Amino acid sequence: MLEEVEGWLTRRSWSSADRPLEQLLAARDRDPRHGSVSVVLPALNEAATVGDIVRVIRRELMEKVRLVDELVVIDSGSTDATAEVARRAGARVIHRDAILPRVPAVPGKGEVLWRSLLVTGGDIVCFIDADLKDFSADFVSGIVGPLLTDPSMQFVKAMYDRPLGDTAGQGGRVTELVARPLLNLHWPQLAGFVQPLGGEYAVRRSLLEQLPFPVGYGVELGLLVDALHTVGLDALGQVDVGVRKHRHQDGQALGRMAAAIYRTAQLRLSRGHLVRPSLTQFERGEHGFVPHTYPVDTEERPPMREIEEYVSRHAA
Repeated sequence: MLEEVEGWLTRRSWSSADRPLEQLLAARDRDPRHGSVSVVLPALNEAATVGDIVRVIRRELMEKVRLVDELVVIDSGSTDATAEVARRAGARVIHRDAILPRVPAVPGKGEVLWRSLLVTGGDIVCFIDADLKDFSADFVSGIVGPLLTDPSMQFVKAMYDRPLGDTAGQGGRVTELVARPLLNLHWPQLAGFVQPLGGEYAVRRSLLEQLPFPVGYGVELGLLVDALHTVGLDALGQVDVGVRKHRHQDGQALGRMAAAIYRTAQLRLSRGHLVRPSLTQFERGEHGFVPHTYPVDTEERPPMREIEEYVSRHAA
């Protein structure tokens, strides 16, 4: 590990307990112009978990104290009751396709996160995955804390243990097999991030609106790498929020995620083009193995400050 990264780990890694709520609320009161917080949950068929997450955030961070200003669920085309459950729990729910309708939406998590900037107003945008179980408000307060208390901080990721079933520390398979090797080899300054692909992170809007968004699973790696090049390592941090429990993907879904992440890294290394941006996987059928070929996400959305509707909205 680089000496620079070892120093960064001691300066820019914290626990959620390091900043009590009282300290965060006092920081907001001192500078209310730059401390508004929007929480965004991208959701696709997460009716089983999204309601509990919304209720915890509303109760702990909007009603008991006023740390979060708005809570928005962006429905990515769910076929279950995700939107209804989230709305009943107290979130503002917006369908992905209703945002920036002149640009046809494509499937993907990054697409939803990018569009969320158009329908939120917080100076700090906090992304939380909608499939978390046993959710704690520390996931939100922990990662917005450094941004509220330190003006030099721009981008803060959650770090946590990720159990796989009953086995501790075995979650995050794509992180360990793909993302961590890529970062260590090509962006060694980011080698200190415990969960570089984690879906829980808080970022200043002023930074997010400068960054391109990969439309699919590569969004977390893409934003992290681009943030490093835009604001530098010392403006990035991470906060330990304990344990993250969520729904795990099967091996083939993980393979598709890995391909998208590799493609995102490749674009940032060379801005070249894959000869064949697709991934073939195999499933055993009645008469042997059957190939299934999937496209690899190659599209990226431009920085939001280049979108006319966004510029007009913020100039008003």
